Amino acid sequence: MANISDITAKFRGLTLENVGSWPILPRMTLWGAVVVICAGVGYLGVWRGQMEELDNLRQTEVTLKEQYRVKLQQSINLEELRRQKEQVNQFVLTLEKQLPSKAEMDALLSDINQAGIGRGLQFELFRPGQVTLRDYYAELPISVKVSGRYHDLGAFASDIANLPRIVTLNNLSIQSTKDLTLTLDATAKTFRYFDEDEMNAQRAARAAAKAGKK
Repeated sequence: MANISDITAKFRGLTLENVGSWPILPRMTLWGAVVVICAGVGYLGVWRGQMEELDNLRQTEVTLKEQYRVKLQQSINLEELRRQKEQVNQFVLTLEKQLPSKAEMDALLSDINQAGIGRGLQFELFRPGQVTLRDYYAELPISVKVSGRYHDLGAFASDIANLPRIVTLNNLSIQSTKDLTLTLDATAKTFRYFDEDEMNAQRAARAAAKAGKK
C-alpha cells in the first residue's frame, strides 16, 4: 500500500505549466498518452486510408497476375490458335461455296428439276415460294410434288442431297396411287448468301432496329 501511495503522491498537484519539473514517472506517463493519442489520430486520419489502398493494390496485383497468366498461356498457344482460326476460315469458305449466289438460283432450280426428270419422275408441282431473309443468308422454299416408282423416288432424294449446292427436303409425305406408283410431296429448301448490296441493307436494318430499342 505504501508503494501505491507513493506513486499516487507523485501525481498530486501537477499542472501543465510546470511539466518540465514533473517527476519522471508522470512525465513518462504523459508522453506515453501523447504517443497513443497521436497514433490513434494518425491511424484514423492517414494510415487507415493508406492501409485500405494497400489492400486494394494487393487485390489488383492478384488480378493482374491472373491476367498475365492467361495472356502468357494464350501467347504459348498463339500458333495453334492461328492454325485453328485458319481451319475455321477455310471451313466457312467451303460452306459459302455451297450456297448459290442470287445469279445462280435459276440454275439451281433447273438442277433440282432435272434431278427429278433424270429419274423418270413426273412433276405435278414445282413452285418456288417466298424468300425468307435471315441475318446472313436467304432461304428459298420450293413446293415439290413428284410421282414415280419407289426406287426412283429414293434415287431422286439422293441426287438432291448430292447436288453441289445445299438443298434439303423437308415435310416429306409419300402416298400410293391407284396405278401402284408413289407420290412424294415435300418442301425443298435451298439457301443463298447475300450479295454486297443485300448485306449492307441487312446491316442497316439491324442498326436501325437496335436504335429503335434504345
